Amino acid sequence: MFGYVTPYKMELKIKDYEKIKGYYCGLCKVLKDNYGNIIRISLNYDVVFMAIFLDAFNKDEPQYTKNNCILHPIKKRIFVINNDALNYAASINIALTYYKILDDIKDENSLRGKFLSPILKRYLKKIPAEYQNIENMIADKLNELYAAESKGNSSNLDELSHPFGELTALLLTSYVGKKDNYEKIYNLGYNLGRWIYIIDAFDDLEKDIKENKFNAINSVMNGEKIEDRINFVLTSYGRECAETLDTLPLYKNQDILYNIFTFGLLEKMDRVFLKKKNDKEEKNEKSI
Repeated sequence: MFGYVTPYKMELKIKDYEKIKGYYCGLCKVLKDNYGNIIRISLNYDVVFMAIFLDAFNKDEPQYTKNNCILHPIKKRIFVINNDALNYAASINIALTYYKILDDIKDENSLRGKFLSPILKRYLKKIPAEYQNIENMIADKLNELYAAESKGNSSNLDELSHPFGELTALLLTSYVGKKDNYEKIYNLGYNLGRWIYIIDAFDDLEKDIKENKFNAINSVMNGEKIEDRINFVLTSYGRECAETLDTLPLYKNQDILYNIFTFGLLEKMDRVFLKKKNDKEEKNEKSI
């Protein structure tokens, strides 16, 4: 999975950091209770973010409990419980993981994927009836994405990132429904999805080239000097998300979401760009 949508810890208040951990542990608990232990290994911050974001439209304060878990048997952890947004996010986690594994099998003939896919397919049947549309949404948009990538003749990143942007937008708006803020939430999700798709492609660029895999940036830019262009594109998408967030009527989690969109996305970009710079310098040193 991706895991690029994370908070910037240095700017978080302790109460907000503990709250994020409560959502994270709460999602892990929902996965365990509703689906089983195996799927818990796929939990990632992008799905946790969705739960935090969607729960911000609920006027009720989160309910908490303290308990131990298998990873922390001594010190009790805080869990958010009885939360509809977490239940919805768990269904997203199941479906995304299943289709990611199918993609690994297609691209890499993954033995791990072949082992896990029948197990996860059984989990899909456990998704509550009210969330069954999630699987179809994910399958349809990922098929659109793979079709766009397979053409190999796209001239811009907007076209290639469009299906994943739409998928992210639909996953968010499907939960909140067509209310007054539907278009704003769709716009935030759409730009965030494109941001995730492009930073993931940039992060994996050298690896994909080496392994002869499709990479959107390599396909469109074809070896050009790309850092400045990618920085501009990612910054534009991130700014659009932050500006849209400011217009939404959130009942809670405002500070966490502000942190993610104002600092977290930029920190993740800095880390990926610094990694690229260090890799390039190391490669140059070896060639001397």
